[in-house]
Amino acid sequence: MADWVTRILETPQEMELVEALQRLVWPESETDIVPAHMLLATAHNGGLVLGAFHGEALIGLAFGFPGLYHTPDGPRPKHHSHMLGVHPEWRDRGIGFTLKRAQWQFVRRQGLDRITWTYDPLLSRNAYLNISRLGSVCNTYLREEYGLMRDGLNVGLPSDRFQVDWWVNTTRVERRLSRASRPALTLDQYASADAAFLEAVRIQGAAPRPPVERPELAGSLAIIEIPPDFLDLKETDFSLARDWRFYAREVFEVAFTSGYLVTDFIHESGRSYYILAHGQSML
Repeated sequence: MADWVTRILETPQEMELVEALQRLVWPESETDIVPAHMLLATAHNGGLVLGAFHGEALIGLAFGFPGLYHTPDGPRPKHHSHMLGVHPEWRDRGIGFTLKRAQWQFVRRQGLDRITWTYDPLLSRNAYLNISRLGSVCNTYLREEYGLMRDGLNVGLPSDRFQVDWWVNTTRVERRLSRASRPALTLDQYASADAAFLEAVRIQGAAPRPPVERPELAGSLAIIEIPPDFLDLKETDFSLARDWRFYAREVFEVAFTSGYLVTDFIHESGRSYYILAHGQSML
């Protein structure tokens, strides 16, 4: 049994706890905190603020709101998930997954079929949760989505983001959220399918570098490696972290323009890889 519970938050006192947890998860920038009054207004008008509690302590949060996306037949409603955060002392225990699953249930009850959110494509922990475990997909790269960010996790780098699509009523997502384990494909299995392989340059004792020569993206699959711990790389070699940011911008924009879709993420033997499929349905 998990030693926490999740519940929908709706009171001013609960939103003050959400403010405090934001300061722990995204430190050093008070201006980036979503204030209690905005959280309350959203929660009381079709949005969602979820909390994970250990006793009386808030250890995880999720926050989202209704939005629109455009189709050839006109605008359609969706839910946009703006924040997912876990207390630093409670990470890697499945709290983020539990909060997203609760969000999925809430949005389905509203009759919506799509949830979107953004994340830094170079953060392998986030990529594994969003793509591999939750079953979201991505073919949208957003440059400088949030402008200049001042919090401790993002300061100094362009705020480029993936926007992922979580099609909540699909078999793909339902299987990822089921309690039965999903057999995961390995890197060797993907590589054996004659995929274009963009592998990092590794020199013994040095941090991985973006590849200098990049094979043409062609065929049904592409494998793109990213650093396994981008936040650590940013702390130890900021210039190299910037190189990775601009490399990722170039390679993913080309891939998405060429019709590729991020469908899986693999972390094996301390290395991290996106799997992209060409021409595959968003569903």
